[in-house]
Amino acid sequence: MAGRLLLRTCSTTLQLTRYNVAVRPLQRAMGTLKGVPTDEEQATGLERRALQALKKGKDPYSMLKPREYAGTKEDPHIVPGIGTKRLVGCLCEEDNTAIVWFWLHEGDAHRCPSCGSHYKLVHHELPH
Repeated sequence: MAGRLLLRTCSTTLQLTRYNVAVRPLQRAMGTLKGVPTDEEQATGLERRALQALKKGKDPYSMLKPREYAGTKEDPHIVPGIGTKRLVGCLCEEDNTAIVWFWLHEGDAHRCPSCGSHYKLVHHELPH
């Protein structure tokens, strides 16, 4: 595209100089902007929506570190889901190699069958 534009301007300039017409200098494409555009100014599509959501304080693609919860009945671990149930794996101890898997259903907080940590499924809308 840039090559075509350069070729077109060169051929136009040559044609105008043959007929002794005054040729005006080429204008810069970014002449009205001050400097290089920022990411927000040139982002489009899903990237633009993600940047706008991050600016509002939302986390559209779970890119940020999740908030830590106590895991009690009053402050359960929040698990986002798009359905009414989700399979959850719990590492009950820090250096444990076995994962305890259980189904988490929407509604009240559920306990891990092994360690007793509480988890709650919260409906999460997809950004696109």
